[in-house]
Amino acid sequence: MNAERNSSAVKPSAALAIFWGGILCGILDIAYAFALYGLLGVRPARLLQGIASGIMGPAAFRGGFATATFGLVLHFFIAYGAATVYYLASRKLHFMVRQAFLAGLLYGVAVHVFMNFVVIPLSAVAHRPLNLGIFVINGFEHMLLVGLPIALAVRRFSERPFADILVEAVPEAGPKAARA
Repeated sequence: MNAERNSSAVKPSAALAIFWGGILCGILDIAYAFALYGLLGVRPARLLQGIASGIMGPAAFRGGFATATFGLVLHFFIAYGAATVYYLASRKLHFMVRQAFLAGLLYGVAVHVFMNFVVIPLSAVAHRPLNLGIFVINGFEHMLLVGLPIALAVRRFSERPFADILVEAVPEAGPKAARA
């Protein structure tokens, strides 16, 4: 069994962990935003200009395709930033790799709260009152489509958790021993 696990093992790589975490998060999050806000009548270019307005202010809405493209680049910059922060934190907080599913869900909430209560208020985005319904829906979205893909990518491309190594080194410390 160990030979099977080792033959299918992925070589640890910070770059791959961050790349896949960022790209998955970025694609899933923007697809969700296009779908949700599309249902509310917001066109994709306008949504992307809204992202760009975080840096450019209201001028972003007059910039056409160029500012929409800038918004998309900015969106992926933020996604890769979130993936990088998770990866770096997971180097010290090992449960973020061992318990990636739970840690990813919690990280999604943390990213959502940080974006809404730190980043957006400090940006040049026109301030709007908080819509509690959208805030809660987007919180669940961040759990599933932001935090979780980042955490799973980091787990996939991280060194094996200590518990896996311990089970191989001391077989009686494995799951069967815990049940005895």
